[in-house]
Amino acid sequence: MIKKTLLLMVLFVACTAAKAQDLINPSYGFSHSKTAYITLADGTELSGTIRDIDREKGLIEFIKLQDAAGKKHKLKPEDIKYMYLPPSGLDNLTKKIDFGTDFQKWNDDKLNQEYLKEGYAYFETADVQVKKKKSKLLMQLLNPAFSKEFKIYCDPHAKETTSLGVGGVKFIGGDAKSYYVAKKDAPAFLLKKKEYKKEFATLWSGCDKLITASSADPKWTDLSKHAVTYSECAQ
Repeated sequence: MIKKTLLLMVLFVACTAAKAQDLINPSYGFSHSKTAYITLADGTELSGTIRDIDREKGLIEFIKLQDAAGKKHKLKPEDIKYMYLPPSGLDNLTKKIDFGTDFQKWNDDKLNQEYLKEGYAYFETADVQVKKKKSKLLMQLLNPAFSKEFKIYCDPHAKETTSLGVGGVKFIGGDAKSYYVAKKDAPAFLLKKKEYKKEFATLWSGCDKLITASSADPKWTDLSKHAVTYSECAQ
């Protein structure tokens, strides 16, 4: 019965690859056999297999990587500029992105679309405002297909709505109740579902079309659509 259910879930995911305007589900488990690609703060490029990832309070504390020559690297977040990590197992099936041609003008051209199309999770070091303190943290980007003007990052502590899944992998539902978000060239900050209506006009200031159309009753589930509309305004 479990195998049959699992097969149905796999078929479902295969038929519902993430579209460009969707947020991808965050990845928490990563392959120890597929190649990971890491660019360091000084521009050095590393590739190899992940040996270990250590986290504290949901945030990555360090990554151990072994390159093709067998050399081991222990990297802290401040050592890393950005990286592409391969999700493990079935988790990878929910990460493949279909980059629509209409979204090319909103893509961050610094991102490697080929890695993202294959389901790699993308992390980058970003300025993040946590209460009164601004820190540089390694954040997982959830809207790589339309992140040029507005970025939506995983909140590692976010609670979620009910979801359907198998073996810890979500397929349906599971909308996070908070994200870290950032306008272009601005620090990221925590945005919560329960505060979205109150923050709506301030968050999307500069896009009158969006505010006029949705400010009366903004839907948290439309966050990605709102980000796309904001990107249109910013062009």
